Amino acid sequence: MHSSAQISSATRLRWPHGAVGNMLLATLAFATMNVFVKQLDRIPAMEIVFFRCLVSGIICGVVIARERLDWKGNNHTILIARGTFGTLALFLFFVTLQHMHLATAVTIQYLSPIFTALIGVFLLREAVPKRQWLFYGLAFAGVFVLKGFDSRVSTFYLLLGIGSALFSGTAYNLVRRLREREAPIVVVLHFQLVGIAAGLVFILFRWQTPSPWEWLSLLMCGILTQVGQICLTKSLQSERIAQVAVLNYLGLLYALLFGVTLFGEHYTLQTVSGISLVITGVLLSVLFGKPRPPAVIEETETAVV
Repeated sequence: MHSSAQISSATRLRWPHGAVGNMLLATLAFATMNVFVKQLDRIPAMEIVFFRCLVSGIICGVVIARERLDWKGNNHTILIARGTFGTLALFLFFVTLQHMHLATAVTIQYLSPIFTALIGVFLLREAVPKRQWLFYGLAFAGVFVLKGFDSRVSTFYLLLGIGSALFSGTAYNLVRRLREREAPIVVVLHFQLVGIAAGLVFILFRWQTPSPWEWLSLLMCGILTQVGQICLTKSLQSERIAQVAVLNYLGLLYALLFGVTLFGEHYTLQTVSGISLVITGVLLSVLFGKPRPPAVIEETETAVV
C-alpha cells in the first residue's frame, strides 16, 4: 500500500490543477454525453439510465478489482443515498434533454451549483464568503438572461429540470461527506449500482430495442459517464464544494456549441449577453474565491485514487 505522501505526490503530478482541472474534464465528458442522450429520443429515459450505469459500473468493477479495493465500502447508508439522489437527478435530466432544446435543458440543470452551495451550508457547515454569493448571483443572472425567459420552455419540464438540479446538489454534498471515508471509484460504483437496479425494474415492464447506432450511443454514454464521474468525484473531494461546483457553468458553452452545430439552435443578443454574464461570474469565482490553507489541500489530496 502506498503512503499518503506518495499518493499525494503522484496525484499532484497527474493533476497539476487539482479540482479545477478535474471539473473541466468532467464538464466536457458530460457535455458530449448529453449529445448522445438527446439523439436517443426513441429510447425511454430510464432505459438510457440503465445502460449508462451498466457500462460505467462494469468499468468501475474492473478498476476496483485491479486496485484490490473493497467494493462494498464502509458507509452504506450515505453511499446508497448518494446513488439514489444521483439516479433521480439523472433520470429527470434525461427527460428534459429529450423534450427540450439542448442549451435550454442544460441551462436549467446549471441551477445545481446554487442548490449545492445552499445545501452545503446546512449539511456540511461550510461557510460561503459574501463575495462568492455575488459571483454566484452574477452567473445565475446570466443563466436566466440566456434561457430563463424562453417561451418554448414548458412549466412541466421546467419543474422537472429544477427537480433534477435539486437532487444533483444533494448528491454532490453527499460525495463531499464521503471525502475521507471512501475511495472515489467506490462512490462512483454505488451510483451506478443504484441506477442499474432502478433501470432494471423499469425495462422489465417497458423495453425498447435499440438500433445498431443506438447501441453505440448507449455505450458511449456509459464510457463518457465513467470519465466524467471520476473527474467530478476527484474535484469535489479536493476543493471547497461551493467554489468548485460553480465550474459546472462552463458546460453551457459546450451545450451552445453542440446545439448550433448539431441541432440547429442559433445565437441571439440575449444568448451572447447571458454567456458573458455566466463566464464573468465563473471566472471571478475561480480567481477571487476564498482559497483553502495548504494543510487542508494536502489532507484532501490523500483521498484521491
